[in-house]
Amino acid sequence: MSWRRGGGAGADGVARRWVLLLCVGSFCLGLLFTNRMWTLPEASEIAIPNERKGKESELMAGDCSIRKVQGKRDYGDMLHMSDTHHDAQTLDKTIANLETELSAARTLQDSFLNGSPVSEEYKASESTGRRKYLMVIGINTAFSSRKRRDSIRNTWMPQGEMRKKLEEEKGIIIRFVIGHSAISGGIVDRAIEAEDKKHGDFMRLDHVEGYLELSGKTRTYFATAVALWDANFYVKVDDDVHVNIATLGNILSKHILKPRVYIGCMKSGPVLSDKDVRYYEPEHWKFGEVGNKYFRHATGQLYAISKDLATYISINKHVLHKYINEDVSLGSWLIGLDVEHIDDRRLCCGTPPDCEWKAQAGNTCAASFDWKCSGICNSVQNIWGVHKKCSEGEKALLTASF
Repeated sequence: MSWRRGGGAGADGVARRWVLLLCVGSFCLGLLFTNRMWTLPEASEIAIPNERKGKESELMAGDCSIRKVQGKRDYGDMLHMSDTHHDAQTLDKTIANLETELSAARTLQDSFLNGSPVSEEYKASESTGRRKYLMVIGINTAFSSRKRRDSIRNTWMPQGEMRKKLEEEKGIIIRFVIGHSAISGGIVDRAIEAEDKKHGDFMRLDHVEGYLELSGKTRTYFATAVALWDANFYVKVDDDVHVNIATLGNILSKHILKPRVYIGCMKSGPVLSDKDVRYYEPEHWKFGEVGNKYFRHATGQLYAISKDLATYISINKHVLHKYINEDVSLGSWLIGLDVEHIDDRRLCCGTPPDCEWKAQAGNTCAASFDWKCSGICNSVQNIWGVHKKCSEGEKALLTASF
């Protein structure tokens, strides 16, 4: 019995040792397995936050850099603000000059395309360079007005060398303005060419003459004149009006620094809807109810506009609407612009005794005519009497300084 107890005890010892070894082995295997499972995820999780952190740091640093650069730019813009404003003004002037040159090129191109002769003045300006003039005076005339033109040549319009001297020394251009007949090259056109060859005082337009086409003629005149001559002012006057050139020059020269001026005797007459009356307005319905008046505009006998406005008309001539009355048309072209309207009554004096009394009082008129005739009544016979009593005298023009 003793032997059995001893054998049992030995067996239990052996079993316990195997169990202990098995537990230790299992523990080691479990520990090894656990370490291998956790190592890879831990490395991944640590790498990702570090990478994000690095990117966030870069973004923050970049944002700070951008803010610093932006701050420097704003500061630089503030420092150079005045220079930028000056550059903008210079650019505006450059654009205006380019627009004028473009207008001149367009006018020349139209003349070529339509077969119209190119003015000698334009050829000269292209070869010698454009000089600055005070004003261009365009005298509106017709084919049948030869006697009116001669009466003006014999009174207030200088001739020959005196006219050339006026251009060179005073910067004043004077031309009779006329287009061509419906049949270009006809007898009336040849008569104008012969007259121009004798006097050299015409400005020919690419325009078909006709009383109902005065608005179109006025538009073409300004476009052509601004292309031919670089002047401060462009004047339109009828061929039955007496003009004192020096007085007109003195009036205009006072406004030479203003960019957009429209000078004349401003009026606002009734819109006439009766077909049987003179100055009937076919588009009277555009001006509202019957009995309404026109917007303020210069009377058509004489008015002047500055270079910027003449350039505007030249550039936009194809889209400017023509009313039946040319003075209304001009007023409508300028009514929506930033233009200074200057009302000067010295541009619309009456014939003697009105202009005579004013001349004696030292307030010489620039233009004289009869309101009832929209010009000097029977001007061919009467303009010499107006010139004798109301003229400023030849010395006034010679000694004038504009």
